[in-house]
Amino acid sequence: MSDRAGAVLHVMAGVLRDTQGRVLLAQRPAGKHLAGFWEFPGGKLEPGEHPQRALARELHEELGIHLDAADGVALIRVPWRYGERGLLLDAWQFTRWQGTPASLEGQALQWLSPSAVDPAILAPADRPILQALRLPSTYLITPADVMPEQAAQWHLRLDAALQRGARLIQLRLPRWSVEQVRALAASLQERAVQCEACVLLNGDIDGALALGTGVGVHLKSAQLDALVDRPLPWTQVVGASCHDASQLGQAARIGADFATLSPVSPTTSHPEAASLGWSRFQDLAEAAALPVYALGGMTPAQVDQARDHSGQGVAGIGAFW
Repeated sequence: MSDRAGAVLHVMAGVLRDTQGRVLLAQRPAGKHLAGFWEFPGGKLEPGEHPQRALARELHEELGIHLDAADGVALIRVPWRYGERGLLLDAWQFTRWQGTPASLEGQALQWLSPSAVDPAILAPADRPILQALRLPSTYLITPADVMPEQAAQWHLRLDAALQRGARLIQLRLPRWSVEQVRALAASLQERAVQCEACVLLNGDIDGALALGTGVGVHLKSAQLDALVDRPLPWTQVVGASCHDASQLGQAARIGADFATLSPVSPTTSHPEAASLGWSRFQDLAEAAALPVYALGGMTPAQVDQARDHSGQGVAGIGAFW
């Protein structure tokens, strides 16, 4: 939102997490823009105000709590437009505060586990905040040279990865038929649901729709460019392969849950591709209205580096298995 045409309003959002991992949502009251939608509480900066102090002030005014701005952890910054209204929604996560949150401005409040929140009830700009909460810091992608004859072996490896804590896995198996990949996904689906994880099919929207909960899709760049709407319901995860700002913008427009941005570093599989480097990755990730994973030459040890450069985490193949 903006106070005048063309001016972007900097809005702070507080993601309060209790000891059960639940987050606090507030409902926008009647008479306000997007009335009835739920959001993460917060408010706009006053001129010259420090962002985190503004968030502390807003949450005290709205909820009656006191928090130390130094206890906050940056989660995601979401640039968004509502028609001519532009905003930058700056979300910070807190697990400590003083006082009990209460409705001081007549807004309804509710505590929910992030996995239990229906994104459709949220104001659109708040949906990427929810996805940043839900998504893990690592995204595993299967090696391209896995053969169909290795299906039983890879079922065991993938099942073990889910049991160890992997929460997002893409089945990218170019040597397999569509039916073979779907069968592998189906064999992992129950485990994925048990673990609140997701197995993504590479480009196979119809297969993901047929399999349902626990299975999502990772869109190829060419597919992404051709879409005008989100291809799956909110109960199934949608990822997208992106290489530039235009594709990241398209991923946000269709309501993708996240994007991969590559290549960040040189890779052995595509040595001819010009790498982005961390500085350019950060610029693109901060301008994107959805969580972004660094892909290309990554290892799991680089999660913190990706987070320090505004990424959700890292995605990769060889080093992740």
